[in-house]
Amino acid sequence: MLKKSYVKTRQVAKVRFVVPKEQLVEGVDAETVHIVGDFNGWDAEATPMKQRKSDGAFYISLDLEPGRRHEFRYLVNGEHWCNEWEADDYVASGLGVDNAVVETPAGPDDD
Repeated sequence: MLKKSYVKTRQVAKVRFVVPKEQLVEGVDAETVHIVGDFNGWDAEATPMKQRKSDGAFYISLDLEPGRRHEFRYLVNGEHWCNEWEADDYVASGLGVDNAVVETPAGPDDD
């Protein structure tokens, strides 16, 4: 699930990424989930997500460049990739799989 907003005071797009437990790789007990994308140089260890105790979902809020399309994927336990089911779009990665895309809201002066 993606929740997006524009933060005028900081001129950034705030995106909350939430991965429900049932969206993760079937048959894999998720201990860690990292979000990996163009916004962190595709670094598989740079951006770990936190896990909610209430429902097992993983989540993170990131400040991203507004008015852009950002490609990303989720990495489970450092070895299993999965995409966001509610992504704004999907694009071919060039590696035989698709990357999820989030389109960040633009600032009020970016019309």
